[in-house]
Amino acid sequence: MPQSAADPALFSTYLKDRRARLDPADFGISGTRRRTPGLRREEVAQRANISATWYTWLEQGRGGAPSADVLDRIARALLLTDVEREHLYLLALGRPPEVRYHAPDAITPRLQHILDALEVSPALVRTATWDVVAWNRAAAMVLTDYARLPPGERNILRMIFGNQQVQRLQGNWENVAQHVVASFRADAARAGAASQVGDLVEELCRMSPDFARLWQANDVQASGEGDKHLRHPVLGPITFEYSSFAVEGRPDLYMVIYNPSTAEEAARVREMVTAPALEDAA
Repeated sequence: MPQSAADPALFSTYLKDRRARLDPADFGISGTRRRTPGLRREEVAQRANISATWYTWLEQGRGGAPSADVLDRIARALLLTDVEREHLYLLALGRPPEVRYHAPDAITPRLQHILDALEVSPALVRTATWDVVAWNRAAAMVLTDYARLPPGERNILRMIFGNQQVQRLQGNWENVAQHVVASFRADAARAGAASQVGDLVEELCRMSPDFARLWQANDVQASGEGDKHLRHPVLGPITFEYSSFAVEGRPDLYMVIYNPSTAEEAARVREMVTAPALEDAA
């Protein structure tokens, strides 16, 4: 059953505003005098492959609630960003669109600056498929030196289930493994990447009977927050309180921050992180 528009007036106003902001020259339309800025209604309708009459009605607030497919076509016709497309859905249907997974690209310099400002807190940015795409010095020294790994091996799942050194680092590997698999399943679905993880899941099942066992359990868990216990070769037994945050506008990215649980542990991490590296002292 079609849903009624959440706010037809705001929806129609938003359509008119976005249409007015488009430059006809960007679409190869030139040489014609226009009384108003932007594309004409029939030009947007043609780009969206819908009836010009119906599009006119939508802008007039009397076209009824369009389907998700039509909204997507209008969003493409108006060159809307992901955030603008989401706003279009909220105005038209009162709900956000289904998440569309995007292959991860580089993070912004601003986000890297946030990571670097966390001196004694290991912090990283990972994708919905648990690939690490950014990290700070503390993460490299306390957790894993991701810079020394090829990009394809900077995957937390591959390290947890295929790297004995990483496994020995965990205070309780079984609990960590259960949490990672259940959170991975939830993150992939939330980011619309469920269909993209098939190859990775098959690889991990072949590589690790433990992963196959946990994956078949079909458990789902929020990555959220908790405690991480490590048996670190330099720091010794140490506990971090971790929190996971979604990156605004990027449902495929999460920032994870590990804070030492006590002042004494923070001091130990600070001493390790601020000590000159061998290559720095050379």
